[in-house]
Amino acid sequence: MNRSGSLALRPLVLGLAIGLALAGAERGEAQRAAAGPPDWPCVQRLIPEMAWGSLWTGPPLDELEQAWWEDEEIGRVVRFATSRSTSEEQALERVRDFIDSVEEEEAERRLTLLFAGLFELTNRERRHAIEGIRQAARAQMARLDTISSMVDELEARRAEETADEREIERLSESLFWEQRTFQHRQQALPAMCDQPYLLEERLARMVREIMTRMP
Repeated sequence: MNRSGSLALRPLVLGLAIGLALAGAERGEAQRAAAGPPDWPCVQRLIPEMAWGSLWTGPPLDELEQAWWEDEEIGRVVRFATSRSTSEEQALERVRDFIDSVEEEEAERRLTLLFAGLFELTNRERRHAIEGIRQAARAQMARLDTISSMVDELEARRAEETADEREIERLSESLFWEQRTFQHRQQALPAMCDQPYLLEERLARMVREIMTRMP
């Protein structure tokens, strides 16, 4: 391989090595901050399940004599309010409308059922969001291993006395796109990490509306 080709590749390999080091450092910092498992990339602490007692001061849910979905009206409100296609304002408005429609003598029972439904479906969606984050993190770790192997292979090819310029160019291009994919996916992780928290906040706002009417 000629000297100009070797010099042209050096910034790419050096830049990638630096990028890998920074990515590893950032991942390590996030894990220390979150004190979570290796496949948890978020600075937020991993809490796999919500506890209803941290949000609800009404009657215990395990004392309910009816499942929330057995009340058809509550079932409709819950599914609408927790749907991904429903905005937070629409969800709050629907919850408020239901709260205003509840008869005084039924308020405690039906509003407790409403909370039970909102909590269950939000917790389910939150679990899905957490699993999506962990799957994405595992994919990123695997991609880092792939990139590291590609760097090693490229360096080995560059060191060969009879290096094939076309093969080196092909490897360099593959490495570039693999790195770009890694960077794009890494940039998307913070927004993914926010999802469990945003779901908790949305539920908390609906619960505050419910509690204003509880006896």
